[in-house]
Amino acid sequence: MNSLATPPIPPHFHEHQRLSPSRSSSFPYHNQINISMPNEHTVSATPSNPRKRKASPSSDDDEMSTSPSLSSARLPQPIAGRKRARANLTGRPLTVDRLLETLDRDSLRSVLRTLSDRNPQLRDEILHLSPRPSIASTLEVLRQYLQKLLAAFPLDPNPRSDYTYDRVRRQWADLLNALTDFTPHFLPPHESQPSTSLTYLNGVTHIIHELPEWDTAQYNLAKQNAYEEISRAWSSVIKEAGKRGGGIQLQTGGWEEKLRLHNQKSGGLMQEAYDELMGALGWLRPQSQPQMQSGGASSSFQQQSIRQQLFSGTYAQEQPVMRTGNW
Repeated sequence: MNSLATPPIPPHFHEHQRLSPSRSSSFPYHNQINISMPNEHTVSATPSNPRKRKASPSSDDDEMSTSPSLSSARLPQPIAGRKRARANLTGRPLTVDRLLETLDRDSLRSVLRTLSDRNPQLRDEILHLSPRPSIASTLEVLRQYLQKLLAAFPLDPNPRSDYTYDRVRRQWADLLNALTDFTPHFLPPHESQPSTSLTYLNGVTHIIHELPEWDTAQYNLAKQNAYEEISRAWSSVIKEAGKRGGGIQLQTGGWEEKLRLHNQKSGGLMQEAYDELMGALGWLRPQSQPQMQSGGASSSFQQQSIRQQLFSGTYAQEQPVMRTGNW
C-alpha cells in the first residue's frame, strides 16, 4: 500500500516550478497567497504569476494627493451671475429732516408749541426765524376760527338762544381772542405801510359783520366791542396815512366808500373811523387854498419890495449873492 501512495512534494518545488495554464487552473481559489509588505501596497500573488506587482493607485490615493493641480481642480467653482449675499437691514428711526417732511400743518404747529412751552428761551428764536405773516394767511386763519364757530351751532330752531350761546361759548371766545391778537400786528408803528394796514382792516371788518348776534343783550357786548376796537384801528391808520405824501393813499383805493358801508352795517358803531377819514380828506382838499393865500402874500410882498426899491433908487442894482459848493 505504501507503493501506491503519492509521495509528498517538497516545499521548494512549488517556488521554482513553472506551471502551465492548464495546470494552474487546478489550484483552488483559496490557495491564492496574499502577501503584505511594510510600506508597500498589498499585492495578490497566485501560483500562475509569482512575480510581485505594485497595485495601481486607488481613489484614496488621489484624495490624499497634495498636488496643487489636483486640489484646485476639485475646488467648487463660483456660479456666474450670482450676487454676494448682503447683510440683513436693521430698522432705524427717521432723521429730523425726513420727519418734518411728513408732518402736516396742525402736527407741526403742535410740535412748535410744545417746544416753546418746554423751552421759553426758544420763543424769541422762533419769532426771529419765522417769516412775517401775510394778509391772506392771517385772514385765512381768522376765517377758520369763524367756520369752527358756525359749525359748533347745535340743531336748535333758535340760533340766537342762550342754549346756543352756551354750546358755542368756547369757539366764540377763540375767535374774539384771535382778532385781538392779530390786529395789532398790522397797525402802525409795527406796520409801516398804510395800504397794508387798510387792506387787513377791510378784511377783518367783513369777518366782524358775520359774527352772530344773541337774544340776550349782554352777550352782544363782545361784538359791539369788536366794532369799537376795529373803528379805533381804522382811525389810527388814517391818521398815519394822512402824514405821508399828503394822504395820497387815502384818496385812491375807494376807502371812503368801503368805510361808509362798514359803518352802515355796524349800525353806526364805526362812525369814529368814518369821521376821521372824512376829516382827512376834507383837510386835504382845501389845503391848496392856504398855499394860494400864502403865495399871494408873498407876491404882494415882492411887489411892495420892488416899489420901495424904485423909490429908493436901488432897483436893478447888482445884489450880493451867496454861492455855495461849486457855484
